[in-house]
Amino acid sequence: MASVVEYKGLKAGYHCGYCDSEEGKVSCGMWAHSMTVQDYQDLIDRGWRRSGKYVYKPVMNQTCCPQYTIRCRPLQFQPSKSHKKVLKKMLKFLAKGEISKGNCEDEPMEPTMEDTVAGDFALINKLDIQCDLKTLSDDLKESFESEEKKKGKSPKKEEPKELIQSQHIEEKLGSGEPSHPLKVHTAPKPGKGADLSKPPCRKAKEIRKERKRLKLMQQNPAGELEGFQAQGEPPSLFPRKANKSNQPKSLEDLIFESLPENASHKLEVRLVPVSFEDPEFKSSFSQSFSLYVKYQMAIHQDPPDECGKTEFTRFLCSSPLEAENPPHGPDCGYGSFHQQYWLDGRIIAVGVIDILPYCVSSVYLYYDPDYSFLSLGVYSALREIGFTRQLHQKTSQLSYYYMGFYIHSCPKMKYKGQYRPSDLLCPETYVWVPIEQCLSSLENSKYCRFNQDPEAVDEGRSKEPDRLQVFHKKAIMPYGVYKKQQRDPSEEAAVLQYAGLVGQACSERMLLLRN
Repeated sequence: MASVVEYKGLKAGYHCGYCDSEEGKVSCGMWAHSMTVQDYQDLIDRGWRRSGKYVYKPVMNQTCCPQYTIRCRPLQFQPSKSHKKVLKKMLKFLAKGEISKGNCEDEPMEPTMEDTVAGDFALINKLDIQCDLKTLSDDLKESFESEEKKKGKSPKKEEPKELIQSQHIEEKLGSGEPSHPLKVHTAPKPGKGADLSKPPCRKAKEIRKERKRLKLMQQNPAGELEGFQAQGEPPSLFPRKANKSNQPKSLEDLIFESLPENASHKLEVRLVPVSFEDPEFKSSFSQSFSLYVKYQMAIHQDPPDECGKTEFTRFLCSSPLEAENPPHGPDCGYGSFHQQYWLDGRIIAVGVIDILPYCVSSVYLYYDPDYSFLSLGVYSALREIGFTRQLHQKTSQLSYYYMGFYIHSCPKMKYKGQYRPSDLLCPETYVWVPIEQCLSSLENSKYCRFNQDPEAVDEGRSKEPDRLQVFHKKAIMPYGVYKKQQRDPSEEAAVLQYAGLVGQACSERMLLLRN
C-alpha cells in the first residue's frame, strides 16, 4: 500500500512550548492518511517527525527554537555514571524495595521524548476534522485496481486497509491480524559493534572471554530468551564467572542483573502493537489511558478536558504507519508500539515507539508520578537503547535509536545529548554529524549548518518535480500530467514546496492528495 498524504503548507506564528514565545514557532506539516515505514524512515532522515497522524518539519532557519533530529548509536553506547545510578536504583528497588531519597539531579525528570507541545494540539485537532475524508479509501482502491488493469494484472486479492478511520476508540489501527504481543526482556550484546567504545586497556584474555560469551549467546539465543520470558526479571544476560578484572559492565549487565528469589517487586516490559485488533492492547487500554491522564495532570498541569480519551487516542494510539512483517525484519515486525512497564501486575509507564527499517524512534513517554523517584524517563530511554541492540541481532541494519528533537537553546531538552555517541542531522544537507562537532557552533548561533563542506548539497533533493505522484479525482498521475489541468498559480508553489521538503525518493513513492 502506498503512503497517502495531504500537504498543509507552512504554519507560522504559533505558540512555542520550549521558549514560551507566543508566536515564534514556524513549521510545515502534512496529514498522513497512511504511511509505509520506509517512507517515514526517509522523512525522519530529512528532519520530519510525527504527532499522531500529523507529520511536521520545523522551518529551521525561521523558527524560534530550532529542533535538530538526534539519534544515538546504541551499538557503541556506554552508560554514563548518572545512567548507571538510575539502573542501580531500579535494581535496588526491585530487589529490596529500597527507595532512594534524591533524584539524579543531572538528569531532568522530563519524559525523554517530549516533543509535541500545546501549540500543536489545536492545530492538529482542527486538521483532524478537515481531513476525515471517508471516501478516500474507496477512491484509492478503485484507482489502484484501474492501474493494475491497465498493466494487464488482476488486482490483488488482499483488500487495502481503510486509510481514513474514525477517531473512535474502536478505531482499527493495526495489521489486520492481531500479532502476538511480545514480552521484551532481553537486549543481547551487539557483537563487534560494541568494540568501538571499549575501554582502551583491555587484556587479550578478557577479549577472548568476551568473544566466547558472545559465541555461546549466538549459539543459543532462543533458549536464553525463553528463560527470560518465564521469569519476572531475567537473570544476568551473560553468566558471570568470578572476574577480578575491572572490566566495565555492559548496559545489558546493568539492566538484567539477577535478582534474589525473594525480590520485593517484579518488573516486566511488554511490547504491544498499537492496534485495537490486538487483544493485549485492547485489554490494557483503560489502564494505560488512566495512567496518561494522571501523568498529564500531575506533570504538565493539563486540565482534565485536555487529556480525554479522544486526545489520548489521537496522539498516542493513532498512527499512520502500516504494520509490516517482512521475513528479514524483527520478530515483532515494523510499525507503532506501546512498550508497557508492568510493576507487580500494573502499568507504571508506557513508552510510545515506532520500529522502522533502520531505527527505533521514540515518540512519547508517560509514567505514574508516584514512581518519579525511579527516574523513569532516563530508565525507559536506556531500556529502549537496549531494545534497539536486541533488534539489531536479527535485523542488522536496524541499529539507531532516534530521540526526537534536540533543542540546544532550551535547557530542559539538552539532556538528550547525554546519550553518547550521538549525531545531529544537518538541516541543509541531511547528513549526520557527531554531536561533539556541533556544540561549539550551537553556542554561537541557534541555527547552524553542521556539514563543514561548503560545496556539499542535499543529495536527496527534489530534482524532477514532474515525477512526483499526485492522487486526484480517483486517479494517480505524475505531477507533470496533473499541472496541465491546473490554473491556480498558488497550487504549483505548494506542490514544489512539498517536493523540496520530502525529497525526490519520497515524492515519487508517496501519493500527494489534491482536491
